[in-house]
Amino acid sequence: MKAYVAGVGMTRFEKPETREWQYWDMVREAGNAALADAGISYADVEQVPVGYCFQPSTAGQRAAYELGLTGIPVYNVNNNCATGSTALMLARQLVEGGAADCVLALGFEKMKRGSLGGGGADGGDFATSPVARHYGVMAARHGFEMTPPTAQIFGDAAREHMERYGTTEAQLAAVAAKNHRHSAHNPYAQFRDVYDVDDILAARVVHRPLTKLQCSPTSDGAAAAVVVSERFAEERGLGAGAGAGSGAGLAAGGGSGSLVEIVAQAMTTDTEESFASGSCVDVVGQPMSRAAARQVYERSGLGIEDVDVVELHDCFSINELLTYEALGMCAPGESGKLVESGATTYGGRWVVNPSGGLISKGHPLGATGIAQVAELVWQLRGTAGERQVPGAEVGLAHNIGLGGAAVVTLLRAASI
Repeated sequence: MKAYVAGVGMTRFEKPETREWQYWDMVREAGNAALADAGISYADVEQVPVGYCFQPSTAGQRAAYELGLTGIPVYNVNNNCATGSTALMLARQLVEGGAADCVLALGFEKMKRGSLGGGGADGGDFATSPVARHYGVMAARHGFEMTPPTAQIFGDAAREHMERYGTTEAQLAAVAAKNHRHSAHNPYAQFRDVYDVDDILAARVVHRPLTKLQCSPTSDGAAAAVVVSERFAEERGLGAGAGAGSGAGLAAGGGSGSLVEIVAQAMTTDTEESFASGSCVDVVGQPMSRAAARQVYERSGLGIEDVDVVELHDCFSINELLTYEALGMCAPGESGKLVESGATTYGGRWVVNPSGGLISKGHPLGATGIAQVAELVWQLRGTAGERQVPGAEVGLAHNIGLGGAAVVTLLRAASI
């Protein structure tokens, strides 16, 4: 059974502690926007997977209760930075497997200011952290510096890429410059200022070669997606036209948006390849991303050459370059030249992160993966306003969490 995204919604991503709201306020805003966009009510929803990392158990129920008290199952999902896409994957599996016809995937995060600790998303003790093995690989090769651990492990991956392939600091900065430029047109983005490569390079160094403007910020926010079966869509007459809930502005009204098919989706976790080389390029997830992309291409019969628009996990600028290679957009080591050539922005072969990506839109861990899909839904409907990718028909989302999980989702505009 096919699964379709019938409605999406999200809050603006905010700097932590700058807006007076709780996580359930975020979910109420994003969830109601998605329901309105799909043209249904919460009473139509049969199951709800909810993704988050920083709240206690059953926070998913507390958040979902803002939408209705209907007694349906609510699942609490935690998969580090890939949490949102994991919740979406569960929604798709429930629909494709015939267990439900209408599922609401929710993701949210209310974070603290400052960098994430070495213990992972929960900020716990490093010695017992689920990512201690990953940081052990980093320390064995590069030592351990007094810089934020997540920036350190990705920064060390950048150093390896530079040493191995000749990638330059300017090419890393070009990723951030592109994404900051894209976010200027996104009303949901945490940051909308535009910077050029020189500005990026001149910013404060977090962990060489990464500067502050190449690092995704901690963020508050929520996102939601309504996933339905073909049967449900036909019975309700969904997908008849463009919905009022779009990426062009923050307001979301009633009405039914065009359906977007989840053509294929895959999740992978770490394998021996992640650790055997002792390389930070591998330990931060490039092999996982490559394997997930391969599975999606095989299942869909489509390839990266069929994709028009990409939302990928640029938690740090180097990860966008690593992901170009993992998705097959270029050969290993050629990603710096690819971004420098303009191939991944408007007028190029693909538009990557038209939302501004994690670097500029923000990165509330539990919401990120669903927000990526929201952006792609707007792009494939043709309702993304000033950041619309002309003629976009196929979109790809890539969401990765250290520890690890990589989720790749392929979507296309649909009619039934």
